[in-house]
Amino acid sequence: MKFSRKIDFTMTSTEVLIVDDHRVVVEGVRSSLKQYPEYDIVGDAPDGIQAIHLTKSLGPDVIIMDAAMPLLNERETMIQIRQLDPNIRIIIFTACSDKEFMVSLLKMGVSAYVLKEDPVEDLIQALKAVKEGRTYFSRTVPAALMGHMEAMEADGDDEDAFDTLSRREREVFCFLADGKTVKETAAQLGISPKTVESHKYNIMEKLQAHTLTSLTKMAIKRNLIQL
Repeated sequence: MKFSRKIDFTMTSTEVLIVDDHRVVVEGVRSSLKQYPEYDIVGDAPDGIQAIHLTKSLGPDVIIMDAAMPLLNERETMIQIRQLDPNIRIIIFTACSDKEFMVSLLKMGVSAYVLKEDPVEDLIQALKAVKEGRTYFSRTVPAALMGHMEAMEADGDDEDAFDTLSRREREVFCFLADGKTVKETAAQLGISPKTVESHKYNIMEKLQAHTLTSLTKMAIKRNLIQL
């Protein structure tokens, strides 16, 4: 089932889904939000697959999600959630401060990135920001972005080529680079194998890649897939 709606953040209550496999984190977030009646926690999921099921059934406005997902990794989880409803805001709430990992998720369009080591007020600020249509990043994120840009400066041509990929081409890129077949990629994205083949051709042409192994190396370099 696919649905899309325009979220009305002017409503008194913003529905929140928590996705984390650590109960102590889930209960901590629940406890912290009790004093904020404008946020209604409608459910929680311990893994990416359950997150997708609950997104379908509950239709939350905001998802607070860990960046280390069991069963289905965070990138595939985000892709499928976006397919269900592109208007859902995703707040990454994680212990991972690796700069390249941060950048890879930011490029996927997360609305906020908060570290678990930060004060709980940072998570509240992130919720307020996304409710107002803004983004919010932990104080360490701008430094990570700057470091990433400096690190990639010597490889600017390759980065520029990657930036020419459309959103759908990036989705296909991630699946193919992660070892998925054309048929598997088509099933995951809900498109035809012929369309995937077309995207595959365009991707390899834009990136000047001649084999799927080359795509995998590029994805590993950008931390778009996990080994």
